[in-house]
Amino acid sequence: MPQASPTPTATRERLGFVRVAAVSSELVLGDVSKNVAIIDREARTLAQRGCRLAVFPELCLTGYSCADLFHTTALLDAAVKGLADLVQATKDLPCVLVVGLPLRVQDRLYNVAAVLAKGRLLGLVPKTYLPNSAEFYERRWFSPAHTLNLSTLRLNEQDVAIGTDLVFEVLDVPGFVLGVEICEDLWTVIPPSSHLALAGAMLLANPSASTEVLGKAPYRRHLVAQQAARCLAAYIYAGAGAGESTTDVVYSGHGLVAENGNLLGETERFSFETRSVVADVDLQLLAHERLKSTSFRDEAGSIGFRRVAFSLGAALGGDDRLQRPLSAHPFVPSAKADRAAVCEEIFAIQATGLARRLKQARARTAVLGLSGGLDSTLALLVMLEAIKRAGMPASAALTITMPGFGTTSRTKGNAENLAEALNVELRTISIHDAVRQHFADIGHSEHQHDTTYENSQARERTQILMDVANKTGGILVGTGDLSESALGWCTFNGDHMSMYHVNVGVPKTLVRYLIEWCAEGPFADKAGAILRDIADTPISPELLPLAADESLQQKTEDAVGPYELHDFFLFHFVRHGSSAEKIRWLAAQAFAGRYDDDTIAKWLALFFRRFAQNQFKRSSVPDGPKVGSVALSPRGDWRMPSDYAGDLNS
Repeated sequence: MPQASPTPTATRERLGFVRVAAVSSELVLGDVSKNVAIIDREARTLAQRGCRLAVFPELCLTGYSCADLFHTTALLDAAVKGLADLVQATKDLPCVLVVGLPLRVQDRLYNVAAVLAKGRLLGLVPKTYLPNSAEFYERRWFSPAHTLNLSTLRLNEQDVAIGTDLVFEVLDVPGFVLGVEICEDLWTVIPPSSHLALAGAMLLANPSASTEVLGKAPYRRHLVAQQAARCLAAYIYAGAGAGESTTDVVYSGHGLVAENGNLLGETERFSFETRSVVADVDLQLLAHERLKSTSFRDEAGSIGFRRVAFSLGAALGGDDRLQRPLSAHPFVPSAKADRAAVCEEIFAIQATGLARRLKQARARTAVLGLSGGLDSTLALLVMLEAIKRAGMPASAALTITMPGFGTTSRTKGNAENLAEALNVELRTISIHDAVRQHFADIGHSEHQHDTTYENSQARERTQILMDVANKTGGILVGTGDLSESALGWCTFNGDHMSMYHVNVGVPKTLVRYLIEWCAEGPFADKAGAILRDIADTPISPELLPLAADESLQQKTEDAVGPYELHDFFLFHFVRHGSSAEKIRWLAAQAFAGRYDDDTIAKWLALFFRRFAQNQFKRSSVPDGPKVGSVALSPRGDWRMPSDYAGDLNS
């Protein structure tokens, strides 16, 4: 019999994703049985959506604001019974639940988080830090975790591990290791979650009952994201909601899921009804970050932690759409970002790098080949800012356009118009005669349009630029970008070479974004229309002859594929170490309706082949500034053998 296709959840989990939820549950203050029913109902809904972890608020079985009722036997007994009922009611769910309750242990009362799954109470984690100022006075009722003098508790006819030294591992969900802290624990100098992360926890749960005051929500959001970043972990924070008592304070029900500093989602606040935020966290990504981080690896591992291992079985359901932000253009700032601030920061990095090199070289000029294409345009705009920062006169900018066999009137015209609009000196030096002489010298036919034909033109242009820089006491500013470096789409010892590669840290999708911003922003009055036309011009090295009607015959993306796909591949491969299968799966999600699976697979195979084959070019690339989290300089971010013979696409 043919094997059944894997479910969407099975595929997600094999690729490292696990679906989690932070829940702000409806609350009937003090009525444990009703709260158990509410939690059970929401847990079932979330399990049907493919969730493997659902975190509920602090003390959610009773409510956080019961105050002196925590000292009553009836409430405490009801909480213990309610926990047993919940364990039994959810035994068929392949999902871990984290819920809160007050628990009497010997002669003390503890605020604990209970971890349960598949009909088992897996462990109890007491709260370490008890807030006892302003509106909080937990020490009136509870004892802190350090006063606990046992590690196992007999509860509901079961021996249960208890303590802050517990981590929970799901054996059949790769990478699922959970640690739990409670509310105030996060707000301390060294949160317990820091030690839990060093003990192997990738998922950090926080059942909370944080009150709401003006300005606290953004601070909480930032705190959760920052702890996720410090711990290289996913952080699931579930806040108590509006059902709590509002005698003196209000609880908003703020639920948050963050991953390594990025907020994946949050709940609507101030709702009396149950609200959940569901997100797919990437455990492979987190494992990769921990593997790369020397700071994390060099930290002394937390010892003495007990690991509770168990299995969940197959997930109940879940759709095939990824529940997390996934940009088709990961290098381009999101629509929510302050576009001007981001672009100004990028310009500042590039321009400062070039300015420092101009000052160090005591350069009198900055020389650049201006083609009228995307890369040379961005390099020119950055170069003008660098000249200003270096304290050089505006006349130090020297551009050269070098028409060849494939130069179009559109790009040549844009180069001329841009130089004029920006008041930059532009020299025109045709390469036709020099290249024809070179063909004659090496015995190559001008009618043989092969690699030699194309590269001879690129190298002639570089020779001219290098020599003019020498003649004028300047440096040659390179124009090649990060995407071209990844693909090796440059001529070795041609445009591959310069005296400073100002665009080397900027991928093609970001180059276009920056030029579009320049057209609408700082250069709108001087050259807005020209820049917009340059941004719309097909990308081409213009090295093959034009058609009879003078139209462009050579388009880069026809040969190597869409740059937006290659930038997506580059980001996920270099930044996150993702496998080819995972990148294909993510690309299918990000580009749904634009590229089919076969197209994605075709260009990904080409990307990996060219990436491996062209390391020798990256190994000898000129200096240039790193701009984002992905860079390929052999002196910093990326080292690999030029002779690598493995299959990156396997």
